[in-house]
Order: sequence, then structure tokens, then C-alpha cells
Amino acid sequence: MEPINFSNMEIHDKMRIIQELVPGKQITLAHIIANPDRILYKKLGLDPAVDYSKAAIGIVTMSPSETAIIAADIATKASGIEIGFVDRFSGTLIVTGTVSEVDAALKALCDYVKEVLGFSVCPITRT
Repeated sequence: MEPINFSNMEIHDKMRIIQELVPGKQITLAHIIANPDRILYKKLGLDPAVDYSKAAIGIVTMSPSETAIIAADIATKASGIEIGFVDRFSGTLIVTGTVSEVDAALKALCDYVKEVLGFSVCPITRT
């Protein structure tokens, strides 16, 4: 099959592009926001009735996306965090709690997927 020469295509020619996502087994983002501003809770739809002096938000993205369910289970069992959001379609998990609870939850879930499931795991970052 000859390669397509795009420079010779006319405007009325239609080009069809098919994109495929081939996810690896990975944690692509693991971040802790320590002492976030109150407005961030409101904008994310999280429980605004928290002690902001000890509050933290943990954000994790992963693929395959269904892993978010497992990660949420591990996080809740590892510490006293609350699940703010979990999406099995995008692979996003948001947890809230004290800084130490969120830190323990993210460490536990990252360790589990790395050691048990063989995932590539990014470092946990913090702001």
C-alpha cells in the first residue's frame, strides 16, 4: 500500500482519521494539595464543611481507568480519607482528609498497584 500524499488532496476530499488509545498500566499523576483554599473545595464539588487548617486534597489519574475503583478501595482502607470523586471511565480519583491521611492513602495505593499489579508509578508530588 502506498503512503498517502496529503499535499495532493483537494479540499473536497475527505480524510478519515481513527484514533486509538492504548493505555499502559500506569499512575500518571499522584498529587497532594496541602491546605487548599476554600474556593477549590467549592469548585470541585467537595464537602465544604472541613477544618481547612488541616485539610488536603489528593488527586490521582491512572490507566486502565477501571483501576480507579481498586485505588479508591485501597485508599479508604489505608487511612481515614473521604472519597471526593471516583470515575471509572476517566481513571480519576480525588480524596480528601488531613495531610497525613491523604499522604498515607496515596502511598498505599501507589505501592499496591506497583507491587501487586505491576504498574509504572510516578512520584507523589505536593503543593
